[in-house]
Amino acid sequence: MKKLLVITMLLPGCGYIPSVPTLQPHRIDIQQGNFVTQDMIAKLKPGMSRSQVRFALGTPLIMDPFHADRWDYVYMLHRKGELAEQRRVTVLFKGDELERIEGDIVPGSNITAPPAQEKK
Repeated sequence: MKKLLVITMLLPGCGYIPSVPTLQPHRIDIQQGNFVTQDMIAKLKPGMSRSQVRFALGTPLIMDPFHADRWDYVYMLHRKGELAEQRRVTVLFKGDELERIEGDIVPGSNITAPPAQEKK
């Protein structure tokens, strides 16, 4: 019995360490914000009212009270805890009418659908 105890105590000193699998938490894909498609952008025309823009794009993620003529549509996709995609579309008004669109998605881009969710 003493020999077994001595051998067990000496094994780590000989470089033998059994491999233990490391556990990592599962990280889910997280989509946040407004996903604006090319079809949605194509519906916008200069001179449209705020309610027409809201109908076409949905409620903006950011409506800053200090910049009442600016709406920001932000979209972020995190995969396994890492930022995989980020987009921003800014809609600018002059009074109550649409003046212009700025950002990552503009008329003529080829983005048409949100990324597909991986099924496990």
